Amino acid sequence: MNDGLQAVLWDFGGVILSSPFDAFAAYEREAGLPENFIRLLNARNPDTNAWARMERSEISTDAFVTLFEAEALAQGHRLDGQQVLARLSGDIRPDMVEALRRVRTRYRVACITNNVKSGTGPGMARDPERARQIAEIMTLFEHVVESSILGMRKPDPRIYRHACELLGVAPERCVYLDDLGINLKPARALGMRTIKVLGSAQAIGELEAVTGMALR
Repeated sequence: MNDGLQAVLWDFGGVILSSPFDAFAAYEREAGLPENFIRLLNARNPDTNAWARMERSEISTDAFVTLFEAEALAQGHRLDGQQVLARLSGDIRPDMVEALRRVRTRYRVACITNNVKSGTGPGMARDPERARQIAEIMTLFEHVVESSILGMRKPDPRIYRHACELLGVAPERCVYLDDLGINLKPARALGMRTIKVLGSAQAIGELEAVTGMALR
């Protein structure tokens, strides 16, 4: 039941794409790092650490590598910042893309993504064919709101308000999908309905319930 719903807002990595944390976990195993080391490193000083500053384009990717490796070393482990950057772009989830295609026939749609100026385009793809595929998906959104362009990032409430203003829709008329709880909390505080994406089938099922549409 849509109950006045007018727009669906989507995170990209971890929603339309598989989570980069899956790729980070593989790198952690390869490099002999503790499980979830990168996730926990990103959670330390989350507004001022190297990751946050890179996503707001306050530092270059080269500066990020230096600072991120230093932050890791301060926590007792060495890592390769370039290897971490290389794993940012996840795999496309075709069922989520199909859900997006169907949703946009009835609702306004926009993407809100924390990203960096690495790889090609908002999806940060490094392979040309992957970049082409992601660019095609991006055309499905009316607006793509990128942290690296705006200089602000989730969970800053301003980035959600900005997306709503671009669409001309009140937050209370939106549902927002993200795989990270920290990014969903401010969306709820603004009045949005939220869906935490744990997997495609679960997320699509919850979105079907909210929109009243068949999405697969």
